[in-house]
Amino acid sequence: MSEFVNVRVVKEANVYFGGNVTSRTVIFEDGSKKTLGVALPGEYTFNTEEKELMEILSGDLLVKLAGEDEWREGQGGMSFEVPANSSFTVRIREITDYCCSFIK
Repeated sequence: MSEFVNVRVVKEANVYFGGNVTSRTVIFEDGSKKTLGVALPGEYTFNTEEKELMEILSGDLLVKLAGEDEWREGQGGMSFEVPANSSFTVRIREITDYCCSFIK
């Protein structure tokens, strides 16, 4: 899906790591939420409350989920799931465009 229709967008940005990662929240008619964001090069750890599906739209990164020893390669077109009440770390090697879906 390259676009969303019939959604609401929260105007205030979600800003993390001194502005190196930013996103906007999109709310769908059924109440589900996604964020659309951009991450600049660097290493960042995120904590989750809900299960998340991270879709990498473009960019180049490494990702490591909590409890894993190995880094996974990531580029545009890949995705990964993160369990609820967990964390993941990304090493952004090139500006990365992403979509995060919160799964209940």
